[in-house]
Amino acid sequence: MADTLTADSGTADSGTAKSSSTAGTRTARRPADPRRLARRRKRRLAILFVLPALLLLGALVVYPVVFSVGRSLFDADGDRFVGVGNYAAIVHDPATLKAIRNSTIWVVVAPLLLTGLGLMLAVLTEKVRWATAFKLVLFLPMAVSFLAAGIVFRLAYEQDPDRGVLNAVAVGVHDTFDDAAAYPTARIREGQGLTGRAGGPYSTEKGVRTGGSVSLGFVGVAPDAVPAGAKAAAAPAPAADGIAGVVYLDFAPGGAGTPGRVDPGEKGLPGMTVEAVRDGRVAATTTAADDGSFRLTGLADGEYSVRLPAANFAAPYQGVNWLGPALVTPAIIGAYLWVWTGFAMVLIGAGLAAIPRDALEAARMDGAGEGQIFRRITVPLLAPVLTVVFVTLVINVMKVFDLVYIIAPGPVQEEANVLATRMWLVSFGGGNDQGLGSALSVVLLLLVVPAMVFNIRRFRRSGA
Repeated sequence: MADTLTADSGTADSGTAKSSSTAGTRTARRPADPRRLARRRKRRLAILFVLPALLLLGALVVYPVVFSVGRSLFDADGDRFVGVGNYAAIVHDPATLKAIRNSTIWVVVAPLLLTGLGLMLAVLTEKVRWATAFKLVLFLPMAVSFLAAGIVFRLAYEQDPDRGVLNAVAVGVHDTFDDAAAYPTARIREGQGLTGRAGGPYSTEKGVRTGGSVSLGFVGVAPDAVPAGAKAAAAPAPAADGIAGVVYLDFAPGGAGTPGRVDPGEKGLPGMTVEAVRDGRVAATTTAADDGSFRLTGLADGEYSVRLPAANFAAPYQGVNWLGPALVTPAIIGAYLWVWTGFAMVLIGAGLAAIPRDALEAARMDGAGEGQIFRRITVPLLAPVLTVVFVTLVINVMKVFDLVYIIAPGPVQEEANVLATRMWLVSFGGGNDQGLGSALSVVLLLLVVPAMVFNIRRFRRSGA
């Protein structure tokens, strides 16, 4: 009886076990949640699409950054570990400190000017009938590469007025209000009775008494530089109460003639200013005629020195030395403004278009002037856009390289360097010190990152 119960109990346990196994099998084979599978599929698909970009980002951004940080801790050859030695060298290198100074000027000046210009142009274009065409013209420089823009402005800033358009304009304006010297290349012939330094003034070596005459010969004047109205040189008859003479080009065609004497074929130098000087004071002044003759009259009896002032021989005005040490950085900033003004104008113009017009109309109805509306309504409402534009330009200015490298001539390259150009020159432009160059690149990165983080946060807040 006990055996039977035990057998029955075993059979029951076996049945229960089978039942439990079957239930477990049914539970294990229950299909997964479709939504969870869909999320997994989407995640895998997203990773598949993002993976090439991540690999490219890692190869072009992450790896170079990590490598530069490591390389900055070694010497120029990369063999000896120097720690922060390269970073210490930055603050002791005069050329690098000058690049930091120039970068500071760029960061302070360029974004402020661009933001101000963009705001002004964006407001003005709202009142222009051909606003679209105007914006297109101002935005066109953005389509030009920095290389091309640098070449254009390098030519525009040329010192020679025949090549540099800016100096051509400057010389034209200057010569409109100030007469150029008639004979800037003229010089005296040695041993012919005149003395003076190059460029004048020139005076007679011996005094000339009233009633006497003098011949003043010059060389160094090209035939095509002689005024078209110049006639054959002729000495006038002496005057009893003055001094007569002739100023002429002491060079006859073909090389004939005697130096110091007026020969046939030699032309006078009209327009030359001549003075009679006695005891350091100018007693009389006159201007040479077309044949070079002159008369200094009304002189008291005595001996005078005949002088030709330096104004006759002053070098012509050549314009502004745009690419000299003093102006090279402002000149390059000017080129940068030309390229980026359209960018600032378009972004600020888009923000201006989003301003609610009822606020502006309400202010006008309350009697506010356009200046008050601009200061108290337009600018405060545009503050987020102006901030984004300013910070974006700061980031871009910190990395400026092309314009500085192309526009600045070799002799003043060091005066125009910014951190980016200094980094390149130290590493690859002859310095061959990639340890110091890597340290400069890390410093530049550390300066750019805060501005980038600030801009990203602004974008996220505006998107929220």
